[in-house]
Amino acid sequence: MNSFYQRAHFLTAATQLHQTPDDSGREIAFAGRSNAGKSSAINALCHQKALARTSKTPGRTQQLIFFELDAERRLVDLPGYGYAKVSESIKLQWQQHLAHYLEKRQSLVGLVIVMDIRHPLTEFDRQLLAWGQRAELAILLLLTKADKLKRGATMATKLAVERDAGAAHSDGRITVQLFSALERQGVEAVQDWLDQWLVVSECNSTDITSAE
Repeated sequence: MNSFYQRAHFLTAATQLHQTPDDSGREIAFAGRSNAGKSSAINALCHQKALARTSKTPGRTQQLIFFELDAERRLVDLPGYGYAKVSESIKLQWQQHLAHYLEKRQSLVGLVIVMDIRHPLTEFDRQLLAWGQRAELAILLLLTKADKLKRGATMATKLAVERDAGAAHSDGRITVQLFSALERQGVEAVQDWLDQWLVVSECNSTDITSAE
């Protein structure tokens, strides 16, 4: 178990970009369609039950939620999208905020796009993927609820998503991972990717040196 992510704690919530923390250090953002299992994935990765709050009302959260790992590293829970009962103008406004955050945030080093394995690569998933590619971010396509399908179907879907997203030709910038918060499938693999993006090995070396 990677204990580093157990450090995660709520830092702040922002409804406007000017309310976000200082643009320094390293951040990884999690985005996903409502009910794709984003909050459950964050909780599983951080070995906590209620760090990211789940809601029975899809699309309820319209804030950027920042979780601090240490003074230089953060995870960011982006607003859910897809089912929110709001006007089209509000949805467009959210999309503009997300696009600006994803493309302009200097501390953002990686994007995790959370998708229900039974409904991958929706229109907005593809938009997120395009934004992430424009920003030259490392991107992880996380296929959640893998326990809902049989192994043959999960592997076939993973291969199809890899082909569709062009993962094989992305120079390692796009990765596809099977995941189940319920069965804890893929937790360690995803943590390994986060470690690389956040340069956690450097952080751990600093902690050891400080202790000595």
